Amino acid sequence: MVTSDNHLGQLLVEEGSLSPDDLELALREHHKTGERLGDLLIKMGFVSDEAVQRALAKQLGIPFVKLSEREIPDDVIALVPARAVNHYHLVPVDRVNGALRVAMTDPLDVHTLDDLQMLLKMGVEPLVTTAKEIDEAIKRYYGIGAATVEGLIDEAAEEGKQLEVETQVEDIDAMAEDASIVRFVNQIIQEAMRDRATDIHIEPLEKELRIRYRIDGLLYEAAIPPTIRKFQSAIISRVKIMADLNIAERRLPQDGKIKIKRGNDDFDLRVSTVPTPYGESISIRILSRDSELIDLGRLGLQDHNLLALRGILEKPHGIFLVTGPTGSGKSTTLYAALSEINKVDRKIITIEDPIEYRISGVTQIQVNPQIDLTFARCLRTILRQDPDILMVGEIRDTETAQITIRTALTGHLVFSTLHTNDAPSAVTRLLDMGIEPFLVSSSVLGILAQRLVRVLCPSCKRPFDPPETVIRRVNVAKESLDGLVFYRGQGCEACRYTGFRGRTAIFEFVKITEEIRRLIVDRVGANILRHRAMKDGMTTLRHDGWRRVKQGVTTLDEVLRVTLEDEFEMEEA
Repeated sequence: MVTSDNHLGQLLVEEGSLSPDDLELALREHHKTGERLGDLLIKMGFVSDEAVQRALAKQLGIPFVKLSEREIPDDVIALVPARAVNHYHLVPVDRVNGALRVAMTDPLDVHTLDDLQMLLKMGVEPLVTTAKEIDEAIKRYYGIGAATVEGLIDEAAEEGKQLEVETQVEDIDAMAEDASIVRFVNQIIQEAMRDRATDIHIEPLEKELRIRYRIDGLLYEAAIPPTIRKFQSAIISRVKIMADLNIAERRLPQDGKIKIKRGNDDFDLRVSTVPTPYGESISIRILSRDSELIDLGRLGLQDHNLLALRGILEKPHGIFLVTGPTGSGKSTTLYAALSEINKVDRKIITIEDPIEYRISGVTQIQVNPQIDLTFARCLRTILRQDPDILMVGEIRDTETAQITIRTALTGHLVFSTLHTNDAPSAVTRLLDMGIEPFLVSSSVLGILAQRLVRVLCPSCKRPFDPPETVIRRVNVAKESLDGLVFYRGQGCEACRYTGFRGRTAIFEFVKITEEIRRLIVDRVGANILRHRAMKDGMTTLRHDGWRRVKQGVTTLDEVLRVTLEDEFEMEEA
């Protein structure tokens, strides 16, 4: 380096980023190992990567650039190929006086600068940034796997191949095994896992191939090179090969599974394909086999609802239902309930599709419709296993509903889920399935409806004043707002500039009282049941969301996004 490591350390001390004692410790290690001081300071946890790079920029008199806070023009990005960007780990930023300025971590790497000048046939000047900023910028401007795609295009050009979306099946099959296609699909999956995505959607459209990730319940488009559409069929075939699906069959929907390992964690990827006019659309659900079970007390239930739920768990028989749309956390709630009553003196059996968590001491059965191992068939034979407690992953049809209700009436505690919009609607759903009202009223102990709302990012949430019209939509006209602070996320690196990180649940809980039992027998509508439940103390989903807003956990907009209007409260307000 032109200037000494000691000078870099002193700069960090002067700026208040580093204590003199920590600098002395790092210098001792530096003299022992010869490792660069900046790298040692980061490794020892004394300073951040950004602080070191800013000090380096100041030391060398070279500008520091934060790539995430600026927009790089497309014509500048087009000057440097993706393979060069990935190989040299740098990003073009702008052109000044005919020279291209590039952001890099080591601005004194003259070999890289010389190589780039020869490649581009223009002057190149360095700027300083962090490795993380470069990684994010490459992903943002060039797309995931851009260098891989460029390599594929170059290989095809060298071999004189004509790249078309529609190619012969045998050509596609061969290309799906190509190392570059394998690498690109792996990159897509790895990126999804890094971003905490729960689903990957690979969607052929008329003029492009779109890849989207579902993160915290919302879909975000992945940055991929536009030229990837040329390899659409090969990518789809590669995913199907991994899921052990029939790659020659493109007219019918198919379902499969991929088992993968990432570090010490095991994952199941559930793959579903459907035919579209522009090719097969693929959805991949990411499930961790090593996820930790959430304790019942940490679900976020109000104290009186938690007490009521624990009371149901102590019952010898009956059925407890959890309702909500797909992906609303129903299974997580049921697993939390099961883990609380998982004792050595109880035989617990679950029937699931798929098994999302492994619970020690519980017999778990995975349904398989392909061999006629359905929920109903498992239920018909499972009583011979002498269970005390059963969990049925989902009541999907009349037969499953009838057997589940019968099981609950014959001395077993049963947990299950239903797809309904709110808790009272679960009763009318069972009646619509043909279950007699007296059977529903005598077997159902309680119903819990839930939704997931995104949690504000703790790193960037700030107070703000929402419009009065938004507050009014939550039906809290009678409630004083004095001293109440509302928050929203500003967006930062930690939350991918969304303002949210993670999700939590909001609930409405219906305990089946004698009055509600009478109403069920009378076959009243869901609205009357709802009104009665609210008189008995039920907190609606929207008002439970309001509680989480007041706690500073989420935003009003987020609660309004996932809940319906509380009609009765509007009438009474």
